[in-house]
Amino acid sequence: MIYLVEDDPSIRKLVSYALKGAGYEVESFESAEEMNAAAGKQNPELYLLDIMLPGKSGLEILSEIRSSSVLRDIPVIMLTAKGTEYDKVLGLDSGADDYISKPFGMMELLSRIKAVLRRAERQKQRDDISWGGISISPSSHTVRVNGSKAELTLKEFNLLLYLMENEGIVLDRDSILNTVWGYSFDGENRTVDVHIRHLREKLGDEGLRIETVKGVGYRFRGHDE
Repeated sequence: MIYLVEDDPSIRKLVSYALKGAGYEVESFESAEEMNAAAGKQNPELYLLDIMLPGKSGLEILSEIRSSSVLRDIPVIMLTAKGTEYDKVLGLDSGADDYISKPFGMMELLSRIKAVLRRAERQKQRDDISWGGISISPSSHTVRVNGSKAELTLKEFNLLLYLMENEGIVLDRDSILNTVWGYSFDGENRTVDVHIRHLREKLGDEGLRIETVKGVGYRFRGHDE
């Protein structure tokens, strides 16, 4: 089931038709309020959210989804007429899994949906990882530091998982952006540095395991020297 929240009736109808034609079940809504009023007990597999909506914006809906213990792991793709780099960074940093600008082709949208759903499924199947005092569980989407649960955002979680899965390997900022955010932003890889800083703070002393490799990127050190 895919939930589509789009206030333009022509786009809503076109996207719904394309998704149904591709074999997906779809529920479409004009606003967050309409979605909340009509949504059934079944949680969707994915949200398609327009940013500019009457009432709550798509970013506000996204924030609510990522703050929910029940919904936080459901993939979200943002749909918007805005095409600036700032809006892309804002949406993805807020926890969106992908971003597509209007006007877009239906084949491109379907391809993005398939890719996002595949990534979500692969993450569920990943094994738990432990290095030092940090344990991360992709299936339960939890991180524990010296036995205590760490509260991470979705992007912080995915960033830590990528680093820990590649323990000892130097990862450049572009590869981190492409893997964790799904995009490469020329001149915008400072978003990686910001998330690394926040991640280190939340991991406390164990955050020192995330090492900066000057001029290149970052490396996770699992083994104590």
